[in-house]
Amino acid sequence: MSDIRDRAIQLYDAFTHEHRDRRELLRQMTLLVGSTAAAEALILGIAASPVAAAVIDPRDARLSVERTTGTQAGAPAIAYVAMPRKAPRKLATVLVIHENRGLTPHIEDVARRVALAGFRAVAPDFLAPQGGTPADEDKARTMIGTLDYDLALAQARTLLGTGRAGRAGAVGFCWGGAFVNRLAVAAGPALAAGVAYYGPAPAPAEAPRVSAALMLHYAGKDTRVNTTGEPWVAALKAAGKPVEAFTYPGVDHAFNNDTSIARYDKAAADLAWQRTTTFLHARLDG
Repeated sequence: MSDIRDRAIQLYDAFTHEHRDRRELLRQMTLLVGSTAAAEALILGIAASPVAAAVIDPRDARLSVERTTGTQAGAPAIAYVAMPRKAPRKLATVLVIHENRGLTPHIEDVARRVALAGFRAVAPDFLAPQGGTPADEDKARTMIGTLDYDLALAQARTLLGTGRAGRAGAVGFCWGGAFVNRLAVAAGPALAAGVAYYGPAPAPAEAPRVSAALMLHYAGKDTRVNTTGEPWVAALKAAGKPVEAFTYPGVDHAFNNDTSIARYDKAAADLAWQRTTTFLHARLDG
């Protein structure tokens, strides 16, 4: 059964990251498990659920939250901002970079978790120039594929500048993890610390351009991402850059996403989160 599950996750990853046709995904899943009904159930278990319960209630009295709109780098901008209502000091800003489905309720929930960890969390919607994240996740993935990446980087750099000088970080997941790596290359000293969860890496030749300290989380079974991650980590170390990399054995890509029943691994997610918040405080507080 584990072989079927692993193959199903590989098929779903090919669909979601390589923009393959959903009908072909259903056909392949049906061949794998024997019926359309079983295939649909398997897909639902692997996919992130847009209606999964939040870990931190949006109305949590400990937090102040707002959705901001405006213009950044000459284009429409949207962000979800969360911070503790009572903070003993000016907080460091941490950008929370979404997956390839845009600014979803899950990413807003993660922003609230970042805020409760003691930061000003800013989760930008990089689909804002295209009208904002749609409810249809397939449409969002298509939009991500046509996104102006240079514009998104420019908007991210603008957001980094809204925090304390030298005290801004970023954490991203999947597409967002890849974005954090690329932001570390492009942002210079504006980004003090970045955390990338299972994000495909830039070319190793880009490592000397990185200024930020990086923490990189990888899933042991995620060969697609790890193939790029291993040379990236080696290049960062060779260039003398501050980097910590962790691989969590036996877990799948997106192991931190608690809205995906088949992928979520609580033990790995909890350990990675503890490492993440400790790292961000060490690099951003002061």
